[in-house]
Amino acid sequence: MLSIRSRRSALVAAGTVLALTGAAACSSSDSGGSGSSGGAAHKKVRLITGVKSDPFYITMTCAAKTEAKAKGMDFSADGSAQWDVSVQRPLLDSVAASRPDGLLISPVDTSALTPSLKQIQSAGTKVALVDTTVTDSSIGITRISSDNEKGGRVAADALAKLMGEKGSAIVISVKPGVSTTDARIKGFTEEMKKYPKIKMLPTLYDNDLPATAASQIQSTLAAHPDLGGVFAGNTNTGQGIATGLKQAGKEGKVKVAAFDAEPDEVASLKAGTLQVLVAQDPASIGREAVDQLAAAFEGKSVQKSIGTNMVAITKANMGDPSVSKYFYKSGC
Repeated sequence: MLSIRSRRSALVAAGTVLALTGAAACSSSDSGGSGSSGGAAHKKVRLITGVKSDPFYITMTCAAKTEAKAKGMDFSADGSAQWDVSVQRPLLDSVAASRPDGLLISPVDTSALTPSLKQIQSAGTKVALVDTTVTDSSIGITRISSDNEKGGRVAADALAKLMGEKGSAIVISVKPGVSTTDARIKGFTEEMKKYPKIKMLPTLYDNDLPATAASQIQSTLAAHPDLGGVFAGNTNTGQGIATGLKQAGKEGKVKVAAFDAEPDEVASLKAGTLQVLVAQDPASIGREAVDQLAAAFEGKSVQKSIGTNMVAITKANMGDPSVSKYFYKSGC
């Protein structure tokens, strides 16, 4: 989910696919499903996503499921009902009790789940961190995610251009302590320092609740009539901001750069409520994670860190098949 969730504004205008490659690129990323392998076949692999109903994680799950099936793995997935440690922890405890060969997980906190993950690793399960990470570098044989800090910088440049490089701007995001959204905020706020005529308001957090984001943007509009831009940290926040602006009669007047490209956000982009979507590639994250676990099962080398592609989507380029393929799914 975060489902929660980045370059120069020129790239936004062109809709250029952005290769955000991590420390090392994964050579298997373009293989798509390479068939069953002796070392990976019949291995029990489990996936725990951040928020089960989030289209970002649905897209990731669908791709991971397809890739695992192609390799003959015993694959199943589950996810949190909401972005909360207390909700995800029981899922993790259940998986730990089943002692799978491999675990793909999007931890909803950078540290709270570390003891449980360490215990699972010590019991012999190979762990792959997908989308979000933990601060303890000993966790996970691989970490696969977007370059979220860079994504925040792209959003900042795009938004500054749309605002005419003046006025007030605000970030609304999920909650502190989530690796992906923390990185997006860091990149965004640092990049905005390049625009001295834009005043950054204090960041607000909506706890991943669209209704809260809608209320927050309306309150901000009332307190700051010069509000010219908003950066939405993830899918649900973008949805809430779009709703709030529409209710306030400000859609299109206040410019919005949002992370992700779930169906409601794409509809809002088409309608003109959102102006830029910084879309990730959750399908590639899912495929890459399965591929890396398969490599580990087969005794092959594993890429410790992998970055996946992103694309900047605007109303002008959203009909291009090379761009629209990044739209998230609501089901497999």
